[in-house]
Amino acid sequence: MRRLSLVIAIVLGLSTLAAPVEAKRRIEVFPVTGAATITITGHGYGHGHGLSQYGAEGAAQQGLTWQQISEFYYPGTSWGDLRGSIKVLISADTSSDVHVLAQPGLRVTRLNPGKTWTLPVIGARRWRLQPRGATTQVQYKRSIGWQTWKSFAGEAEFSAASKRIALVKNGTTSTYRGRLRSAMPTAGSGVRDTVNILSLEQYLRGVVPLEIPALWSPDAVSAQAVAARTYAAAERSHPNAPHYEICDTSACQVYGGYDVEHPSATSAVKATAHQGLMFEGRAAFTQFSASSGGWTSSGSTPYLVAKEDPYDAWSGNKVHTWTLDVDDATLEQHYPGIGDLTSIEIASRDGNGEWGGRVVAMTLVGTAGRADISGDTLRTVLGLRSSWFTFTVTPLAARAPR
Repeated sequence: MRRLSLVIAIVLGLSTLAAPVEAKRRIEVFPVTGAATITITGHGYGHGHGLSQYGAEGAAQQGLTWQQISEFYYPGTSWGDLRGSIKVLISADTSSDVHVLAQPGLRVTRLNPGKTWTLPVIGARRWRLQPRGATTQVQYKRSIGWQTWKSFAGEAEFSAASKRIALVKNGTTSTYRGRLRSAMPTAGSGVRDTVNILSLEQYLRGVVPLEIPALWSPDAVSAQAVAARTYAAAERSHPNAPHYEICDTSACQVYGGYDVEHPSATSAVKATAHQGLMFEGRAAFTQFSASSGGWTSSGSTPYLVAKEDPYDAWSGNKVHTWTLDVDDATLEQHYPGIGDLTSIEIASRDGNGEWGGRVVAMTLVGTAGRADISGDTLRTVLGLRSSWFTFTVTPLAARAPR
């Protein structure tokens, strides 16, 4: 027993001694000697969590249904019914008024206490909700100048008998389904945001064609509809702000209203009507990105897992593998504290796929110092498609003397 204990102790001791050596061996070093071209080769486009949009199309081409595609990218979720309305910030409308084109059946509603008026036909070409501190003025315009039709305390919104309203924002006009609200970020505020309030299904018609090509395989587009519906419902349960639940940019998911709707995308929304993915009784946080590069990455929830993605590498996916050339001076300009760049070191990766997967931690080493950064940081700084990349350094030939 003593001999066995001694052997175990020796083995454990050797393992302990070997660990730092093994860790050191995993560091990748790319020397940079003088002026050089640095070729960055990578896989995928986006963070890699959840559904790969290119992967969804590849899976559909191989015969998977939208249900199977959804279950592949969000394992451990279950199906549920998602309904109700959603409040969307219209971020491009940067003015505090809500300015719409006149139309028959246009209505204005005072929110508290609730009352609705049908706006009169008085030759008005445009109407707007103009804030004056905590008061809202309902104004109209015939040719020049605005006239006040009614004024009351609190918030208000436009709606229409046609269920669609043309919003004038920064000189352009866009049409939205549902209602357009002049919403206060804080109670009594004279600053307002334009918020579109509509049903979840109507909202998806303005999302899906901007997030995935509408003419891709119907099952791929339908899988995107499921992911977008579930994502919106999850955001609704954790609103972005007190006066709206989700934004209309890629910071949430892109939404363009009625003008961007496409028949094929609308068919996908209808084919999956109210269907969403649930986890522990709530709408799942169904993140998605353009391309997984062949491996999805783990996210903040148990169903956003790192797994091999056999569907992403089809011939139409031009971002499955990509390259970008930069010179050493570019990195030195972004990180002047390092001086002249002498090497790039990758300290750790996530362990999934070619080269060991996405870069977690790396260092730029120079004559004057070091910059410890993450793969995501370099991705942002250089505009890379993902954090899954490697480097090839090619010294520039010396210039011929003049």
